[in-house]
Amino acid sequence: MQNVPKGDDAAQSASPTSTTVTATAAAPRRRRGPGACLLVVLPGVVTLGAVFAFVSLVGDQTAVPQDRTPGQAESAVSNVDGSYVPWLRRATADCAGVTPALLAAHIDQLSGWQSDGASLSEQGIARFSGASWKKWGRDDDGNGTSTPLDTVDAIMALGRQDCSLSKQMTALRTEGTVNGDLADLTLAAYAVGSDEVAASGKVPSSALLFVTEVKQRLPRYSALVRRNPEEGGVQTAGARLQHPVVTLSVTSPFGSRKHPLTGVTKLHTGVDFHAPQGAQVSAAWGGVVEFAGMTPAYGYRVVIDHGTIEGKRLQTTYSHLSVLQVSAGHSLAAGQAVGPVGSTGLSTGPHLHFEVLLDGQYTDPMAWLTDGD
Repeated sequence: MQNVPKGDDAAQSASPTSTTVTATAAAPRRRRGPGACLLVVLPGVVTLGAVFAFVSLVGDQTAVPQDRTPGQAESAVSNVDGSYVPWLRRATADCAGVTPALLAAHIDQLSGWQSDGASLSEQGIARFSGASWKKWGRDDDGNGTSTPLDTVDAIMALGRQDCSLSKQMTALRTEGTVNGDLADLTLAAYAVGSDEVAASGKVPSSALLFVTEVKQRLPRYSALVRRNPEEGGVQTAGARLQHPVVTLSVTSPFGSRKHPLTGVTKLHTGVDFHAPQGAQVSAAWGGVVEFAGMTPAYGYRVVIDHGTIEGKRLQTTYSHLSVLQVSAGHSLAAGQAVGPVGSTGLSTGPHLHFEVLLDGQYTDPMAWLTDGD
């Protein structure tokens, strides 16, 4: 029997009278089966798909929270109950610029409010070293032990440290050595040291990331503090201040502006009142002179501490005076002279730069002043 060619061989044995096209069209095509590579790979693909399906079913048990920034400690605000809020308030009660929420956000940035994960050299939720705990730590909850592993002790200790830094930054800012938000300056001093902040004259670039990370956490702790109001809290005081000069003629309001001399755009921290050279400047309210001296930017400057309103410290400042008529430590009544209008420091002409600070934060002075001339 003659073997009949199949597949491609059939075309080669066709009659020579047939055209190539006819032979090719008549030849049946061979169906190719799965290649050796596919036979090897296919089982692996099936197995891998099964693994992915299993992971998708149980993935919620091990998923990383989507609101976390890579490299940051996970916030444990849900584990910080309202019982700690009174301690946060107590730790910052007499501390300009540092609020209970800011202290809580600082702790969150350091540890996520978790003691575990700390090293032997830095312990507890506030990550105190042995030397720093010796300086700031106390037995604040009265349980007979002072330790950074005690949450209450750690809250109070970090509050003392932050408040000390805040006072240093307040003094430097009062003297005109540094400029900026008091809370930001305080956090920067914690991160890189007070000397580096003083040398920079502002929040140095080396501390910007730390400050930003703490401030990003602030809203959630502000909400926590609001959910736990202080018992017997007083209502807003609504204090009103007298005019520091006779006529309030505003030449530069509170808010962002381009400085007329330096060209830098930033917050104008007070209000500029036009007044003739030598016009009397008076205390807007009774208080104690905290600072009176010459500064590079503000010229002759007076800062008056008016005490507390609703637990928050109120201060007013008077800058570019021609001379000083008071000294630090003097007690003043509202309307008492502090100095005449001048143009000392960075100034384009005679005027009064007047500021109002509440708990170390600049506020619009016009909202505090009485109506009328």
